Amino acid sequence: MEWTSNCGNCATAVALYAVHRGLVPITSDTTTVRMLNVNTGARLTGTIPTPGLTAPDEGTAVVPGTDALGVPVLLGFQDPAGSTTGRALPTGRPLDTLTGPDGPVEASLVDAGAPAALFDAKAFGLDGSESPAAFAAVVPALTVLRRKAALAMGLVGEDAPVSHAVPNVGVVGGPVTYRTTHGHLVTQDQYDVAVRMVSMHAPHPAIGLTSAVALAMAATTPGTLAHRVTRQTADGTLRLGTPAGVITARAVPAPDGASPTVLLHRAARRIARAELLVPVPEGRPV
Repeated sequence: MEWTSNCGNCATAVALYAVHRGLVPITSDTTTVRMLNVNTGARLTGTIPTPGLTAPDEGTAVVPGTDALGVPVLLGFQDPAGSTTGRALPTGRPLDTLTGPDGPVEASLVDAGAPAALFDAKAFGLDGSESPAAFAAVVPALTVLRRKAALAMGLVGEDAPVSHAVPNVGVVGGPVTYRTTHGHLVTQDQYDVAVRMVSMHAPHPAIGLTSAVALAMAATTPGTLAHRVTRQTADGTLRLGTPAGVITARAVPAPDGASPTVLLHRAARRIARAELLVPVPEGRPV
């Protein structure tokens, strides 16, 4: 069990569940669910269309990497910077050097949504547009570097067990034309930064939402590797070129000086209603 991370997909599902179960009252054509991730302190919002003051079971929204349709959910990570370590840049620097199996490598260590270690794809002979199969070749090196990043960010001590989940780790590159895992052509003018992330021990088929938040924060921070390779936009919108397709994140400035809220478009649907009957062992109080 991994208790030190946030999960955007779970939060998306929780938001829809909360509306379906009446945990949040429906008072208009859209309903916003405010969530607190109690293990990390992260605050999120999920905004769902509720036309006619009803909670939909199905919708027409789709996200890259799946053909299943769902109810659109606008997921927001509120003030995500430093959600784990207390600082957007845990080391205080936009650029660090870590020693991997093949020698020193530049890295940007970011904490926003979740801790993440981002590397320049070129350092591994890549450009960031690789298929999951091609990207898999550098996963062993990134696994070693994840441990080095965890130590540098103060997430673990030298004697702590090796984590294969935290920080998130991956590579970034400038936009180039590529094909998604579904065979769709994505041209370099259709997105702003290429990204390939690792999920535990394997290439992520798209990108974890917390990784997207960390990348969005890094891309707007001068001096980071992500800022170096990202095509900057005027309105805070960032289009991420992932193996599954383009995912859009938007940073909305906070009026109180906090870090921007990062918004992502997701989809969810109810697939079952179930009642589980669990037997109680004899002698145990109900």
